[in-house]
Amino acid sequence: MILRIFLFFTLFIGIPGLPDDVIGQDWNFIKEKDGIRIYTKKEPGNSLKSFKGVTDIRASMEKVCDLIGNVKNLDWWDKNLREIRVLYYEKEKRSQYYLVYNSPWPVTDRDLCVDALISTDPETGVRTILSKPLLDVIPERQGLVRITEYWQKWIMEPTNRGVVHVTLEGYVDPAGSVPDWIYNMVITDTPLKIMRGIKERLEK
Repeated sequence: MILRIFLFFTLFIGIPGLPDDVIGQDWNFIKEKDGIRIYTKKEPGNSLKSFKGVTDIRASMEKVCDLIGNVKNLDWWDKNLREIRVLYYEKEKRSQYYLVYNSPWPVTDRDLCVDALISTDPETGVRTILSKPLLDVIPERQGLVRITEYWQKWIMEPTNRGVVHVTLEGYVDPAGSVPDWIYNMVITDTPLKIMRGIKERLEK
């Protein structure tokens, strides 16, 4: 039961920065399931782990990009999403938004502000989405725990095989009283759940 409760906090960041000090470090392979390879690594100076999922999706680059990173395309987002407020949106360039999530009892609900930058390499067509916390924009609200430490990175690479090679990396400190050891036990479910849902949606 306790794992199901805290698993919540590793699922909500499937929404579309990456610190310079984690680039280039080695990832540890954990498992492969449903065509999705899962990795983790320890964050520098932190007992919490970041995660990575890698998979190929049989769909056009256009469909993949339209689903991932479009803040107006919400129907695949986490069902525990209680509130979303779009603060800024520029198609295929940048989005900023505020989110509130219902947490399983007895855990306090969480909220966060996101700043997502989208870029596309003009030569390779590779699209990258970098997300980081957007601070000092929405005042903290009573009865909610504010998420202030996280990063996330999507990479979508078109291939000549009719598939898009997709990588998802991320980290979140759930704040509050969530024990680190529980977070680290369930963190590998994050990319697996998110990427499995995207594959099922786009490949059906």
